[in-house]
Amino acid sequence: MSEITAGILACFIMLLIFLTGFELAFGMALVGFVGFAYLVSFSAASNLLVKDFFDTFTSYGYSVIPMFVLMGQIAAQSDIARRLYMATHKFVGHIPGGLAMTTVGGAAMFKSVCGSTLATAAAFAGIAIPEMDRYGYDKRLSTGVVASVGTLGVLIPPSIVLIIYAIIVEESVGNMFLAGIVPAIIIAALFLVVIYGWVKINPAIAPGAEPAPWSERLRALPEFIAVAVIFLIIIGGMMGGIFSPTEAGSIGTLAILILAAGRKELTFKKVVAAVIESLKTSCMVITLIAGSIVLGHFLAVSEITFKAADWAIGLPFHPYVVMIIIIIIYLIGGSFIDDLAFLILATPIFYPAVIKLGFDPIWFGIVLLITIMIGVIIPPVAMCVFVVKGITGVPIGIIYRGALPFILSLVACLVLLFIFPSLAYWLPNLLMK
Repeated sequence: MSEITAGILACFIMLLIFLTGFELAFGMALVGFVGFAYLVSFSAASNLLVKDFFDTFTSYGYSVIPMFVLMGQIAAQSDIARRLYMATHKFVGHIPGGLAMTTVGGAAMFKSVCGSTLATAAAFAGIAIPEMDRYGYDKRLSTGVVASVGTLGVLIPPSIVLIIYAIIVEESVGNMFLAGIVPAIIIAALFLVVIYGWVKINPAIAPGAEPAPWSERLRALPEFIAVAVIFLIIIGGMMGGIFSPTEAGSIGTLAILILAAGRKELTFKKVVAAVIESLKTSCMVITLIAGSIVLGHFLAVSEITFKAADWAIGLPFHPYVVMIIIIIIYLIGGSFIDDLAFLILATPIFYPAVIKLGFDPIWFGIVLLITIMIGVIIPPVAMCVFVVKGITGVPIGIIYRGALPFILSLVACLVLLFIFPSLAYWLPNLLMK
């Protein structure tokens, strides 16, 4: 069997392993180990397996993941999400669809200190939906917007997905953090436009609220300032070279801990829960990376990644058409496998082709992340939708119908990125070059 045939066979075996429900990280490691043993030797494969796992778990570069995960978990355990929601409500709650807009604004700000998409969806499902129910909002709008705003966490720093992509393609974490800001703002703005238009067409779905006095709005400003200061410290510190991404995560975690503790929003039990959840998530992500590295070494030996790149370049289509094909592959793959896991698996395969086609790696990363944002709210693996259903008990079909207009907003942002690629790399080029 030739190297290329072995590589193609390994990809089919990986697909079968996914369908059985076997843990993805161990499946990638197993296929990589067996494939490398077949093409090289069992001894070399054994050494490779041990070395890859050891190097991954002892790498200082990967320590950025648990730091930002812990920061997000502490934020999720505290009362920051509710405070941001109520503060935003003071300013926009009286606008048509104002409570739904409040959810977008509050979630966007909460995401700047919490890197977990599901934690954001869960937090606002428990905070925003009961408030919208109290004012008689239609369930499609209330559940749809909450399921959708959780996806903003994929782009807004300190996104764990941004960090993982940067590690996979060896791009600067600071560059990726900056690259996500402008598209995230565009998507949030499109969400607001969708809400406003929906309510204008059908005012009954979002009854209005009374405007808050300016005195209450002014008292709410410190909530925004505290989060903005933490966000600017993290991004500004990395941008200015004052500290590394791992140090930024540590400083951000300490800042959130001090903020929550100063407000007496954390108990020892909540801190322990945050640490435990952080360990679980970090170990899962780093094990996925280790497994993908083992598989990647086998695929490199089989030369399938280089052949895939040559195949993509040889297609008789415009490079943008090839990119659309790659996006569709990610959407299909993410429909059967967890989107983050598929990102870790597929990116080393497609990335060489993307670079050979002349696309910017930062732009490609943002396009992939928006694709993932779509993936977490479309069936069958729609994790944000499942979280909202689990907390609210609303039928899943209603949530899907409510999320559809927001999915169209994500698609619109993808189209804008194809037309104006500089939306992704303008800010990194401005501030980091």
